[in-house]
Amino acid sequence: MNSKIKNRIYLDYAATTPLDPLVVKAMEPYFVTKFGNPNSPHGFGQEALAAVDLAREVLARFCNCSMGEIIFTSGATESNNLAIRGVIRKYQQIIEKPEIITTRIEHPSVLNTCRDMENQNMKVKYLSTGSDGIVKIANFKKLITDSTALVSVMYANNEIGTIQPIREIGKLLENINKNRKTPVLFHTDAVQAAGTLKCDVDYLHVDLLSLSGHKIYGPKGVGSLYVKNGTPIHGIQTGGDQEYTLRAGTVPVPNIVGFGKAVDLLIYHQEQDKKRMEFLRNWTFEQIVKLMPDIKVSGDLNNSRLANNLHLRVDKINGGDVMFLLDTQASIAVSTGSACTAGAPEPSKVLTEIGLNQKQSQEGVRVTLGRMTTKSEMKKFISCYIHAINTLKE
Repeated sequence: MNSKIKNRIYLDYAATTPLDPLVVKAMEPYFVTKFGNPNSPHGFGQEALAAVDLAREVLARFCNCSMGEIIFTSGATESNNLAIRGVIRKYQQIIEKPEIITTRIEHPSVLNTCRDMENQNMKVKYLSTGSDGIVKIANFKKLITDSTALVSVMYANNEIGTIQPIREIGKLLENINKNRKTPVLFHTDAVQAAGTLKCDVDYLHVDLLSLSGHKIYGPKGVGSLYVKNGTPIHGIQTGGDQEYTLRAGTVPVPNIVGFGKAVDLLIYHQEQDKKRMEFLRNWTFEQIVKLMPDIKVSGDLNNSRLANNLHLRVDKINGGDVMFLLDTQASIAVSTGSACTAGAPEPSKVLTEIGLNQKQSQEGVRVTLGRMTTKSEMKKFISCYIHAINTLKE
């Protein structure tokens, strides 16, 4: 192996994760020998269907729901679109102008979908966040009207790692719904949260929950949407009756098998991963602070932050320049924010929402650890990060 490739350090696990070798092994037969269409009644098809059902059962166990409440999709973007567009499309048959409540720090697949709904004359209201990046639910009730159909708040932010009070919002909505003819539905994008946080839908009090395979050491191109039984929702694409009529199209069996295996491994690893990454993350920050007291962290650094997330910022130092130096001089991969907005000319909407100005919002780098991250890698990162900052200061 090329020594340069071997010595590369990957610290962008929020963007994507490598496939676990056990996931690769589980997927391989479904590319070659077990290639049947799960909708076919013959043996090849039934073999594939059994594999899909097994993955669905694992997802259901992870979310603490029934198998029939798990809908497989092409990824979280489709899951989020199905949740938002599907609910609003159904509610348009019940409410004259159904409204949506969300936040301005959502993933683009939620935020841009809501903006598209606004362009179609739907009303969207935005929950504000504090400087810590956490929504304030004190005035939440004031946003709800008889026309409110859906609330969509991400479980954990993909840039600064802040964890939202999903359970508290869910319980509040349950109480509100006791006095309503048409319930306000609650959706959460749990893509970043799934690696370390509890995704029990009963515990969270949610009606819809989105997941993605490639954020938890599974394959790209597959995700899921939990849809609570009885939830008013309509499919958003026409075709066959696959996925309980909510998602037309032949399902990608190898990807679903890999997704199921990744979730099965996650159930086993989650708590251990969380503790180890949180320790490494905190240790890394402590070492950097000792050597660079002017370092700043975007978002909350206490209990309301993902265990693997560290968003660092130094005044007047461009984050893109830091990322470039780490990549080209030290073969260390970090990012300046969401991979889905990479290359966007405008400042990060997440960072401006928590109070940073345009220049400050371009100063940060996102460092995200993973299951494979080691202490020796973090030691090298600390040294190279500080060297990059000092180089740019000079």
